[in-house]
Amino acid sequence: MNAALRNATASVGATVCGQHCSFGTAGVSESDVQQSWASLSVGARLKVLRGARHRMAEMAGEFAEAVSPALARTKADTLVTELLPLLDACRFLEGNAERLLRPRKLGRAGRAMWLGSVWAEVHREPLGHVLVIGPANFPLFLAGVQVLQALAAGNAVTWKPGTGGRAVAELVARALREAGLAEGLLRVTKDSVEVGRTAIAAGADKVVFTGSASAGEAVLTELAKTATPAVVELSGADAVVVLPSADLNVVAKAVAFGLRLNGGAVCMSPRRLFAKAATLEALKPLLMREFEDVPAVRLNERTGVRLTAMVEDAVRGGARVIGSLRIEEQRPLVMEEATAEMEIARSDVFAPVISLIVIPSLLHLHEAYAKCDYALTVSIFCGKNDLAKAREIARTLKAGTVLINDLIAPTADARVPFGGRGASGYGVTRGAEGLLEMTAVKTLIVRKGGPMRHLEATTDADAPIFEGMIRASHGDGWRMRWSGLRQFVAAQRKRNG
Repeated sequence: MNAALRNATASVGATVCGQHCSFGTAGVSESDVQQSWASLSVGARLKVLRGARHRMAEMAGEFAEAVSPALARTKADTLVTELLPLLDACRFLEGNAERLLRPRKLGRAGRAMWLGSVWAEVHREPLGHVLVIGPANFPLFLAGVQVLQALAAGNAVTWKPGTGGRAVAELVARALREAGLAEGLLRVTKDSVEVGRTAIAAGADKVVFTGSASAGEAVLTELAKTATPAVVELSGADAVVVLPSADLNVVAKAVAFGLRLNGGAVCMSPRRLFAKAATLEALKPLLMREFEDVPAVRLNERTGVRLTAMVEDAVRGGARVIGSLRIEEQRPLVMEEATAEMEIARSDVFAPVISLIVIPSLLHLHEAYAKCDYALTVSIFCGKNDLAKAREIARTLKAGTVLINDLIAPTADARVPFGGRGASGYGVTRGAEGLLEMTAVKTLIVRKGGPMRHLEATTDADAPIFEGMIRASHGDGWRMRWSGLRQFVAAQRKRNG
């Protein structure tokens, strides 16, 4: 079946976009290509993805080489933080997409008695054309999962990589083509901002954007003009909450990992740490010891200017800096005696910096936490005996994901959805929910006989019938429901003469 689709669409040339994106002509439109793909069974589409997964595994060395040298990471980092979770996500689709996309039949349970001969089904259909706009910091994993989910759901995809991400995007596209994906189903554009604007202007049935909050606002402004739906995964200024019972050595290692990963340029990097004064006092030397092994990173000019201004503002507000502000070789900075109101504790700056914020008690946590508009992830560290307390805190904090006794890494689990709230965006990617984001709901309702009284005009004389029906269906207690049923039957008999 894959070969048939390839032959049917072989003449469709996918232009790798510059300032313009278009399919080749030869009498086959974008819609034709996508509809041919969507008409395949989910299993047939997943066979292509499975082949691409195997091919990408063979190409691991090429992926490690292709990631932008501007990113603060090793080749091993790229393999374990980008390629491995991408392949895990692909395997999740292979094992679950067919079930998740299957039409769901609504049986008798919950059906209103007056709809006794009506049957309903909920179908998940492809949207058509999905535009994926990826980030610069994780160009392979984040956008790659979104692309695979969109394809599994039966869509055609345009992938606009983040700055420096075109090479890895092209490798994914190549693996998919070699696995049997028809030409024209996946287009990879250049990675410039202008190309992103052009792709948005060209129109899509849905846009999935990952990037900064400011860029996300600009994208949403454009999409609002055409009421184009979107999933937006935006910035974070993520929090770490440390309970007195926590293993502080683990906390220090986790925070150091969060500031080391990709040079602190991660949407989930820890930016603010809440704890009681005694806990912070015991934690600080452990943090500084762990930070000694975190390599320095070179910040870009814009980030350096922002960071400098925020550090100076925090110092004026009473914070103390532990570490040196050296933009060209920036090591982790700790802002001691910071407050939740300070900009540096509420900012999405991509730099290895964290603010230590004292809370008198856990009763003050929610107020301090709410000072920041970003709500992507939170990490809570506690002892074994405080797991119930940590769960309760997790339940009450506004965030897309809450981790207990870990930071960042478990969010790569292929099964779990990921997304933010507040200024961190809306909608989800990854997991079952991320796949369903790539579909449109279509409800099919079938009447199989039965009375169709609703087609007849009503009069005030019919009111007792509906009053009896309402009381019989929703009355409090069997007496009221029995009374309603009797009223309904009597009113029906009277109406029918």
